[in-house]
Amino acid sequence: MTETAVLRQRAGGEPPAPPRKGSLLAGLLRTARPRQWIKNILVVAAPAAAGELFSRHALTQLALVFVLFTACAAAVYLVNDARDAEADRAHPTKRHRPVAAGQVPVPVAYAVGGVLAVLAPVAAARLCSPAVAALLAAYLGMQLAYCISLKHVLVVDLAVVTTGFLMRAMIGGLALGIPLSRWFLITTGFGALFMVSAKRYSEAVQMAGKAGATRALLTEYTSDYLRFVWQLAAGVAVLGYCLWAMEEGGVPHTSVLPWRQLSMVAFILAILRYAVFADRGTAGEPEDVVLRDRALALIGLVWMAMYGLAVANW
Repeated sequence: MTETAVLRQRAGGEPPAPPRKGSLLAGLLRTARPRQWIKNILVVAAPAAAGELFSRHALTQLALVFVLFTACAAAVYLVNDARDAEADRAHPTKRHRPVAAGQVPVPVAYAVGGVLAVLAPVAAARLCSPAVAALLAAYLGMQLAYCISLKHVLVVDLAVVTTGFLMRAMIGGLALGIPLSRWFLITTGFGALFMVSAKRYSEAVQMAGKAGATRALLTEYTSDYLRFVWQLAAGVAVLGYCLWAMEEGGVPHTSVLPWRQLSMVAFILAILRYAVFADRGTAGEPEDVVLRDRALALIGLVWMAMYGLAVANW
């Protein structure tokens, strides 16, 4: 059964949403998913890890990279919603999206998405570096392929979404010419896979026993398999971080306390706290989990403080 048929079946013959009132510009903005832009803060990850975050050049470049990555993500959302407009109209929730509801015409969504997809890499090549432009182009190509077909391929869908997070974390380092540590890539990659698979697992748990699914591919995954994936990813992320923290690189620390090693405690507690929501099947969007749970947010702040002290060697 196709995804469209599944969604129509779940909708149970519910009539399509009436055309949403509002300006075209407001509809385009909603389609660009402003709430998702918080993910792009990951562009500061590599410079922060290297302790090269607070110079004027770094802040200017990172602000520019943030805008360009946001434009690329918006292009993907616009094309995705235009492509899925018919299926979204049969969905009880997605039918209220601007494109599905008629606030943004499908051709306009395609056109604006296409313009953003072309302008962002071109601007990156002129204002940043060829490496940044190449990464943005690769991100666009991968995400558009995901919208067209890869989201229907088992395991590959998890890898593509995870790689999107990893690219966000890498691009800041590329923009500033900072070498990317192998431990940074391992920890970031598997940390992203942990959150992505935990979200899929939560969706599978919540949809268990219900007709249809918000993602057709969820019917092909088992909850046991998705649990295995997020547990494996959490373990590798913790291992990678601990190896980074224990590695002095031949230079003994001169700080007041061994902040690198102490930060392992906060990092592991954060993983364990996040795993509580994954285990319950309530781990939705990563930003929602972090912002809504005060304990997790506090642990995150403590970890950031320890990590910052380690980088600054205080």
